[in-house]
Amino acid sequence: MSSTAIENIIAAYFSNIAAMNPEGWIDTFAEDAVSHDPVGEPPVKIRENYRQFIGQLQAVFATLTPTTEDIFVAGNEAAVKWIMQGVSKSGKSVTFAGITIFEINAAAKIQTTRAYWNPAQMIAQLRN
Repeated sequence: MSSTAIENIIAAYFSNIAAMNPEGWIDTFAEDAVSHDPVGEPPVKIRENYRQFIGQLQAVFATLTPTTEDIFVAGNEAAVKWIMQGVSKSGKSVTFAGITIFEINAAAKIQTTRAYWNPAQMIAQLRN
């Protein structure tokens, strides 16, 4: 798979988060995809839990704007450095960053994600 194809899959992943579009977001994943988000938490089976994830975003945020700063593709994987800016429904602005490792399968779907970021930083900004 080409680097451009992998970058397009990752762009769809982030654009569907920004749109808080559960169907579009889930479509980027393989049927048996697993997410470690953040790494250190128990892995989540995407197809079983995706609505909960998008539902949490919709409950808290009025807007989310992801920016991919760097994408490093190697084989069927990519490491993505990203920044997420959001505005909560109560009007609080948040900015948080991380790195996510994406594994893409032969069917051009995300098989695994491993996200390195600190949710406590985002939560602290929402509470202040």
